[in-house]
Amino acid sequence: MTADRWTQAVRNQLGLGRLLPLGGPQDGAWITEAAATAVLRRAARNVPGVRLTAVRLSLTDPDSAPEPAVPPPPSALPPGPLRITADFAATPTEPLPATASRLRAALTSAATNRLGLTVTEVDLRVTGLLDEGADTADEDESDGRSGDPDLRLDPDESRVATAVRAVPGVTRLGAVHIAARSGTASLPRRHVRVEFETAASERTLDVARAVRTRVTEALPDRPSVAALVTAVQPGF
Repeated sequence: MTADRWTQAVRNQLGLGRLLPLGGPQDGAWITEAAATAVLRRAARNVPGVRLTAVRLSLTDPDSAPEPAVPPPPSALPPGPLRITADFAATPTEPLPATASRLRAALTSAATNRLGLTVTEVDLRVTGLLDEGADTADEDESDGRSGDPDLRLDPDESRVATAVRAVPGVTRLGAVHIAARSGTASLPRRHVRVEFETAASERTLDVARAVRTRVTEALPDRPSVAALVTAVQPGF
């Protein structure tokens, strides 16, 4: 990739917003906060009598988060434990602590079991009461895109794209970025970053791990690889 294309890729990357770590330091995988919160919102819809009004994820202890094993994408958080902070409204059909407990369990399960995020804290705040029988659905944040964009790829990028598309659970390839080695400790060899969407039927972290393995094997120099999930398509 030329310097101009890499600069443009960084600019596009910054437009994705904050990136959350999937798994641990050795996993080399991230997911956009928008994609993760969309999954959490869909999980909250399965909790009767609850409307999630706001949700955000952040590091529980930024100062002690370890360094990732591969160069992270721009705006990526380091791979430390995460905190979910959410506001919700609820119907008064049961005590609010019981409702909050059900919501906390749903959010934790979606974050850890469906995505693969390391969540150690869930902070909830009640912001309002709903009438019994009120519609508790919120807006679906998924963009519902399908199919791959029209990418103009060089031969190595094409090999990477073919490898990514062959991974079960990948529904859409977003972008392929290959940076030449700089000879420094931060980039001792070529580095590949791939952006893609996944299906909800597969745990997101498992798909990202498989993508990294396939991409590493696709190129003879075995570059370092960072996997970035930009959306998780509805389906559960």
